[in-house]
This record gives sequence, C-alpha cells and structure tokens, in this order.
Amino acid sequence: MTNAMIILMESVKLMESGVLKGTGEKIVVEDSEGNKKELEVPEVIHTYAHWKSLGYQVKKGQKAIAQFPIWKYTSKKSKNMTEEEAQEKGYCFLKQSSFFKQEQVEQLKGE
Repeated sequence: MTNAMIILMESVKLMESGVLKGTGEKIVVEDSEGNKKELEVPEVIHTYAHWKSLGYQVKKGQKAIAQFPIWKYTSKKSKNMTEEEAQEKGYCFLKQSSFFKQEQVEQLKGE
C-alpha cells in the first residue's frame, strides 16, 4: 500500500470519528474484492516536514491530530548491505509519523 492510500484510509477514519471535516468532494473507491463505495474526501493532513516543504509552519502548541506509520525511503546502509548496494537499491521501512491539519498551520513569513 502506498503512503497516499495509507493517509487516505486513516483520514477517512478520522473523518468518521469527527476529528476531520469533509471537503464535499466525492470519490469512488474499490476494495480488493471489487466492491465499490462512494466516500467524501476528508480535509488534507500532512506531516510536519511536508507542511514545511509547502511553506507552512505548525502553530506553536499544536498537537498532532493523528500518528500512524507511513513508508520512508532511505539509501543508508543496513547491516546486511554493502555501501554500493545501499546506493543502488535503497529500501523502505515503516516509520511512525505525526499528522497535522490545515487549521493547525500558518504560512511562513516571506513565502
């Protein structure tokens, strides 16, 4: 499962529990058995690093609305890899990440 799918599924759960609002947009998703379901798209959430890359800063004192694991890519060498293998292949691992919604961030000054 990709990070986009992980985040979408977790966002839907957060919307159903009342933590996130819906956007009013609808999407159709299909499960592994071919069953289709129409869902409302939840508001956007991102990690601290992603918000920063978009030119935003998490407001002081804000707590993450959710924490769940997403895939992180690295080309650092593991114990079983040579330096060349690490540079060529890299690998992914699941890392616990914190997520914030739009109302918890502000645009950086000068952006």
